[in-house]
Amino acid sequence: MKYRRARRIGHSRGGEWGFRDALRAVARDGEGRWLLVGDEQVVVFTSDGEPVRRWATERPGWAAAVDAEGRIWVGEEGRIEVFSPRGRLEDGWQDELFARVTALAVTGDEIFAADVGSRWIHRFDRDRRLLNHLGDRHRKGGFHLPNGVLDFALDVDGTVVVANPGMHRVERYAPDGDLLDRFGAFGQHDPAAFPGCCNPTNLALGPASEVVVSEKAGPRVKVYDRAGGLLAIVAAGADFDPDCKNMDLAVDASGSIGVVDTVGRQVVVFDRVAGPEPAAARGAPG
Repeated sequence: MKYRRARRIGHSRGGEWGFRDALRAVARDGEGRWLLVGDEQVVVFTSDGEPVRRWATERPGWAAAVDAEGRIWVGEEGRIEVFSPRGRLEDGWQDELFARVTALAVTGDEIFAADVGSRWIHRFDRDRRLLNHLGDRHRKGGFHLPNGVLDFALDVDGTVVVANPGMHRVERYAPDGDLLDRFGAFGQHDPAAFPGCCNPTNLALGPASEVVVSEKAGPRVKVYDRAGGLLAIVAAGADFDPDCKNMDLAVDASGSIGVVDTVGRQVVVFDRVAGPEPAAARGAPG
């Protein structure tokens, strides 16, 4: 599996279509557009990076998700906002459970919201009745989050795949909160391991349920198979500023990966290409 850096999405560090203070989240909608969330706004770009529209959020955004109807859900401090595909505010949802919502997923029947206050993922029905938490049975009382974000993704089989950075692993849960399996271990030199105090920080799933993760110190993006076998090192070193961390991810149906450059405040897109396995994935040092 091999990738190449293809393009950047967004205007660097301000301007009408840029982000003044922080770009924190990225998502893709059903039409292939990029939705960038940060500051107090959502900015929409075409798949090629042309600006489409932008609108304000009540509070700085930390998470973005798109539901089957094309509505955009934005996680904030203590609040979730729901917008029409054209940016009209349809709903504002405040709940005492929400401290900071840093990841969201919306299915036909359920809503999952990751909260760094409790360090749990809350599962609701579409009437917003709480069904259960994920992570509350963990021996640490919740996911271990030194980075201040909790990230997850829903797999096609309904399982919830979570980055648990303080434990140096990826965990897979049933929707009712049962831990199904996990992979990962601490390691400074094995490229398949997770280095530093707390990695991986962010997570997304590819079209064949590949697990795509980002790391900090130094910033790196890797792809694993479902069982935790390393498939590729997508980006590392010169691809990002050394201070980049908490790099959110979005993956499209072709396998292209969008990564939030938290220093440059753009999304860097890596396309999957045909060819032999890159040398980095065969064992370059971490």
